[in-house]
Amino acid sequence: MASEKLETIVAGSYVEMERENGDSKSAKSKLSKYFWHGGSVYDAWFSCASNQVAQVLLTLPYSFSQLGMLSGVVFQLFYGLMGSWTAYLITVLYVEYRTRKEREKVDFRNHVIQWFEVLDGLLGKHWRNIGLLFNCTFLLFGSVIQLVACASNIYYINDNLDKRTWTYIFGACCATTVFIPSFHNYRIWSFLGLIMTSYTAWYLTIASLVHGQIEGVKHSGPTKLGLYFTGATNILYTFGGHAVTVEIMHAMWKPQKFKMIYLLATLYVLTLTLPSASAVYWAFGDLLLNHSNALSLLPRTPFRDTAVVLMLIHQFITFGFACTPLYFVWEKIIRVHETKSILKRALARLPVVIPIWFLAIIFPFFGPINSAVGSLLVSFTVYIIPALAHMITFSSASARESAVETPPSILGGWAGIYCMNIFVVVWVFVVGFGLGGWASMLNFIQQIHAFGLFAKCYQCPPHKA
Repeated sequence: MASEKLETIVAGSYVEMERENGDSKSAKSKLSKYFWHGGSVYDAWFSCASNQVAQVLLTLPYSFSQLGMLSGVVFQLFYGLMGSWTAYLITVLYVEYRTRKEREKVDFRNHVIQWFEVLDGLLGKHWRNIGLLFNCTFLLFGSVIQLVACASNIYYINDNLDKRTWTYIFGACCATTVFIPSFHNYRIWSFLGLIMTSYTAWYLTIASLVHGQIEGVKHSGPTKLGLYFTGATNILYTFGGHAVTVEIMHAMWKPQKFKMIYLLATLYVLTLTLPSASAVYWAFGDLLLNHSNALSLLPRTPFRDTAVVLMLIHQFITFGFACTPLYFVWEKIIRVHETKSILKRALARLPVVIPIWFLAIIFPFFGPINSAVGSLLVSFTVYIIPALAHMITFSSASARESAVETPPSILGGWAGIYCMNIFVVVWVFVVGFGLGGWASMLNFIQQIHAFGLFAKCYQCPPHKA
């Protein structure tokens, strides 16, 4: 089988890479192996689950206040399944592309395959350019969101500095991610990141239940069509973390085993997002409409401060996840991608951080920016383009007959696959991009009018002397 051959080649490549790093059995090499060089199924699961929900965990109660409880739960389940479906499609296309290239004796030991290269190899340069445009723009603003979230969170335990100043500080801190070579080296960070989001989610749930409902709490949502679709696109964004799927898959020793990983990661993430968003909305209701960060409504305690600190660390990790594919693209443009010098690659990556830093200072709108990115970028990058690419790649009978991965019969074969893909494209284009884009941009423009660009302290409570 071609897939088994690819699996053997990939595993052999990583074994060879490990040998090049030294065969020493010293304590240093063992620590490096356990904490640094990850490529197992478990590493990929931790990476997907950790990367899928970061700061968006804190904005989901805000989305519930826009959608109402029932719609909030339904959209989480719906987009969670839809996101898992398109992650599966990306896996199939990656395996197809890599198998074809391996047959041509292409060596990927010092080269990280990316989504735009998969599109280029299967569908040509026009698809490559479209994929590159949407993917890079999404990852750029995804990184911006992490910096905005860092400033928003730290302010709740230290308001001596305004959020804009905190953005300057965390921009410098996050720039250190240039020293992490690839997703192969995120083993310990992914593991810790998931623990951090798990703590924060259950803190939000328990703290809200213990706090109880505020006096006169109201649960009016949904009240306005614009707010409804703004909330829906934030959830669309929540389960759209597979702009880095190909890079995570490429870091695995056996990429074929990725197929179910994203679904399993999504199921775990739902155990965090559904209870936390529901509990916070139950406790605070419509008050969340003006508090896009759920932490801002809970009283300050050591438990809340711990959640803030853990989320700050996790956002640093997620910044690295979002930025690393951008680093790879930039390295390939300036032709330093295959160099083995970590310092040389780190220095080459620094220019990528500067525009991210600048944009985070211009648009510090925690919450609304998630919805705008979800509707305008995630809708195409994560849902529409993979579904269309899969249909076109296997549109001919010969392509379907020679496919490395054939659809399981439980999905209805090729006909079932095509029906599901058409549904994804139509739904996301009309509801996600169309209605969601209209609603989220209206909300985003309202934030600009209310707070202005370069806002010094977005949604800050009055400072207490």
